[in-house]
This record gives sequence, C-alpha cells and structure tokens, in this order.
Amino acid sequence: MDRSEFAHYIDQTVLKPGMTDEFITGFCESARENHFASVCILPNMVELTAKVLKGSDTKVCTVISFPLGFDIPEVKIVETRDAAPQRIRWP
Repeated sequence: MDRSEFAHYIDQTVLKPGMTDEFITGFCESARENHFASVCILPNMVELTAKVLKGSDTKVCTVISFPLGFDIPEVKIVETRDAAPQRIRWP
C-alpha cells in the first residue's frame, strides 16, 4: 500500500473547543489535499467543514455527547439534529 492509498484510511481530527474558522479551513484544506477519509470536528464546525470540503472525497465527521457520552437520549437527539445537514428530514 502506498501513501496515497493509506491516506484514505485516515480521519484527521481536532476536537478542542475554540478553534477559529481560519484554523478549521486550513485543517480541512490539508485533509482534502491529502485525500484523507474524513475530518472529525465538533458539531459547531460542521457547516463550515462541509463548505470547505464540498466536492472533495473527504467526508465530514462529528461527535455527539462528547467526550463521555453521558447525556440523556433526548439531549443526544437534539445535538444530532443541530449538527446534521439541513437536507436530512427528521421525524
């Protein structure tokens, strides 16, 4: 397996709070240029990440109920709805 094939298995991740739009944009551009599998970011950066990665083979990934997952299901549902693209229809 060469470097370019291996890159398709890498998820580039940054889950620190306080990341600026400029940082996330550069982070996404690096992932896109390297053809990484995805960029994993906090839910508040999903929209920007999707815009930067549009048309590329790098996917957007986020976390829900991060970092421990102890939120009640209703909170997880709301957080998921807020993070998901608007084109998804929720019941």
